[in-house]
Amino acid sequence: MTIEDSDAAETQACGESTAARQVWLSLLARACVAELEQTLLRFSPQPRYEFMRRAEPGMVMLRARMGGTGDPFNLGETSVTRCSVRLSSGHVGTGYVLGRERRKAELVAVFDALLQDPGHRPRLEHSLLEPLRSRLSRQRSDSAIASGSTKVEFFTMVRGE
Repeated sequence: MTIEDSDAAETQACGESTAARQVWLSLLARACVAELEQTLLRFSPQPRYEFMRRAEPGMVMLRARMGGTGDPFNLGETSVTRCSVRLSSGHVGTGYVLGRERRKAELVAVFDALLQDPGHRPRLEHSLLEPLRSRLSRQRSDSAIASGSTKVEFFTMVRGE
């Protein structure tokens, strides 16, 4: 194996772990505080962690593009809360959530750190992420059904001249 092969394998592994982390952070950010709290209460042993950055709310500017491809413009501001924790195992977790829920940002950061630990990931995939995926999928499906019932079909009649 050459140095280039080793670097390529490391880059691919890093890319896969980054993609997996993006997925679980997205799911955690859309979870309810109650879901996260219940999962943490059932987690044994309870994770010990210290704050690297306590949960703090702030504002971010939302940017958008005209038609999805045009020039960017400032859509508006929204509040976001962020938090960073370090587990006693050394794993560092970060949580960003829309809104001002400090506890939710803290829990997202804790679960982010726990999911980075290969010893905890399978259990959390089963007990936390899978239920979140199925709940969010049901919500999308229900929303699509509800909006589909109000869909209006337009058609044009050609005049015979």
